[in-house]
Amino acid sequence: MCEGKQFMEMNFGTYSKPREKAYKTYSMELCGRTLSVDIGRVSAQASGACLMHYGDTTILSTATASKEPREGIDFFPLSVDYEEKMYAVGKIPGGFNKREGKPSEHAILTSRVIDRPMRPLFPKDYRNDVLLNNLVLSVYPACPPEMLAMLGSSLATSISDIPFDGPCAATMVGLVDGQFVFNPTQEEKVKSDLALTVASTRDKVIMIEAGANEVSDEIMIDAIYKAHDINKQIIAWMDQIVAEVGKPKHSYVSCAIPEELFAAIREEVPQAEMEEAVFCDEKQLRDKNIDAIMTRLKEKFADNEEWLGLLGEAVYQYQKKTVRKMILRDHKRPDGRQISEIRPLAAEIDTVPRVHGSGMFTRGQTQILNICTLAPLSDAQKIDGLDATVTSKRYMHNYNFPSYSVGETKPSRGPGRREIGHGALAEKALIPVLPSEEDFPYAIRTVSETLESNGSTSQASVCASSLSLMAAGVPIKAAVAGISCGLVTGETDDDYIVLTDIQGLEDFFGDMDFKVAGTRKGITAIQMDIKIHGLTRPIVEEAIARTHEARLYIMDQIMDPVISEPRPELSPYAPKISSIMIDPAKIGDVVGKQGKTINKIIEETGVQIDIEDDGHVSVCGVDQEMIDRAIEIIESIVTDIEVGMIMTGKVFNILAFGAQVELGPNKKGLIHISKLADSRVGKVEDVVKIGDEVTVKVIKVDERDGKIDLSMRPSDINGTWIPKEDDDERDGRGDRGGRGRGDRGGRDRGRGRR
Repeated sequence: MCEGKQFMEMNFGTYSKPREKAYKTYSMELCGRTLSVDIGRVSAQASGACLMHYGDTTILSTATASKEPREGIDFFPLSVDYEEKMYAVGKIPGGFNKREGKPSEHAILTSRVIDRPMRPLFPKDYRNDVLLNNLVLSVYPACPPEMLAMLGSSLATSISDIPFDGPCAATMVGLVDGQFVFNPTQEEKVKSDLALTVASTRDKVIMIEAGANEVSDEIMIDAIYKAHDINKQIIAWMDQIVAEVGKPKHSYVSCAIPEELFAAIREEVPQAEMEEAVFCDEKQLRDKNIDAIMTRLKEKFADNEEWLGLLGEAVYQYQKKTVRKMILRDHKRPDGRQISEIRPLAAEIDTVPRVHGSGMFTRGQTQILNICTLAPLSDAQKIDGLDATVTSKRYMHNYNFPSYSVGETKPSRGPGRREIGHGALAEKALIPVLPSEEDFPYAIRTVSETLESNGSTSQASVCASSLSLMAAGVPIKAAVAGISCGLVTGETDDDYIVLTDIQGLEDFFGDMDFKVAGTRKGITAIQMDIKIHGLTRPIVEEAIARTHEARLYIMDQIMDPVISEPRPELSPYAPKISSIMIDPAKIGDVVGKQGKTINKIIEETGVQIDIEDDGHVSVCGVDQEMIDRAIEIIESIVTDIEVGMIMTGKVFNILAFGAQVELGPNKKGLIHISKLADSRVGKVEDVVKIGDEVTVKVIKVDERDGKIDLSMRPSDINGTWIPKEDDDERDGRGDRGGRGRGDRGGRDRGRGRR
């Protein structure tokens, strides 16, 4: 021990090794790659946890439920999160705050796609909070993480103690060179004419999400059921896992409405009265009728606090049973329409002045105003996400749903997940008909403002967007229309009614919202939401056939009479864009040192200039003359000046022996006094002055220093220039140097004499 120092002997106890956790790994071959899951390896405190692997793509999926139901709610509180972490692709988040912020639009849309097939499989009277979380840990481009998250959520919930009638499975389908590709890679997605996601239970299709390049009904149905066959194989694999490691499902407090309350309500409000209250074609009148019934029932049950708390849900259920019975058994719809009848339709364009394009589409009590805005490609949306192949979005469709559209007073707090989802669906529907960037070098934004809502606003947005794009002069390939079908089912698979063009009440009380958008040629987008445990093939085929018939009717009878093809000219308020290609090696010359050259062009012409790395230059402005002038300047910069060229320039300096002319940024030449005219010139100022625009011919470019000699002589410009000995430009340079030195010498000698 060292002198002067004291040491404390510390006892850390007996060292023990960390607790070893036994976990199980299960795997199967899926579409040419290995799908595997580790159970019991991580997140032991979650109700269910799966570490999913598909190739090198890895996702942690967890399912957690609260112990008690949430009080005072009449819905199932399910939350689904899909968390994109930039480390999954070896990136650090951009911006000042180097951590992930709010979910990206892609993450929100993925969460919605996971939610839609999962939600119907939970008990309808379950009110415990459930959170499904998917943490993206690594991404291998050949294995889509979105699909893996869907499988992980299903499996984590299935092995947990949370009540769930699963599992379900999902498969993605592409169409490359006419052949189906399952769970396509990122490269295959770029080339694919189809982006389809299908989720299934053991027996039925439960969710469809698709974007397509005008794919036929037959190909779409074939793709859906090929994906369904793969899903059944995945579910069989999951069933084996659940049988081995699944937990017993916990009991829960049922929030079902007591039958005694239903009986008391029916006694006060007979079936015939409820039918009369709900079967009318005006939403406001129907709401007024139900409010009157609610007031009576509250007075009736004023002394029963328990029933008062359940009254709202009970009346809702009574309405639902009434509407479903009348539709399924009597084929009677609330507004009196036939089963395949579309609500009254109206369309118009140029609703709003001065914008680049506008269109309004009305279907019954659903009304959408869409406004189109055009801008340079530099205004395209930048995307910083996990998909390395997508870095920007040139077409942006935004959807807004203000509370006044349904007669409510909720203040606007920005778009929610529903608004983002509806906007993305309409965007997906229209992308296939947009012109290419080469043919139409614009960024395009359409905004759908919901002015009135009573069902299927997303498909009305598709129609209104198509109108506004054509009104703006965007050369889309074809008009696009959308419609939604509903469904009411009975006790057996063959007891059902498919409804064309569902309104809000039929959506709320029905079993399906099957949205399909497309052109006359084929389907461009599908989104299917259901509340039951899946659809049979006949239902899917009938819904697709109904929507095909309906969208043709909408285009032929409603949209075409208003505008049948894009206007040949853009709106006078829209920016005009002209494009040229330059040598990429010349980009630095156009930009100039610290951007001085390009900023000077912008200042002079008032245009916006965007230059791509490949040499593609877009010039945007309102005045076509200024656009042309900017292009002329750029071309003069990148064009190498050669002998014999005839050019236009501006005189910027007068010398005793000639005039200096600016031919373009950083390009200057000299007109010797002997080349100003065919006749002898006494003074340079007799022919040109500073600021004059002059036409000149290049008669020499010095290879050593790049100096340019010009001529204004008409005989040189209009005829064939033949150099003479007395015209040798060396004399001009000698005159320039000699005169300068001589003048200086003379002045020096004069000063010396003084």
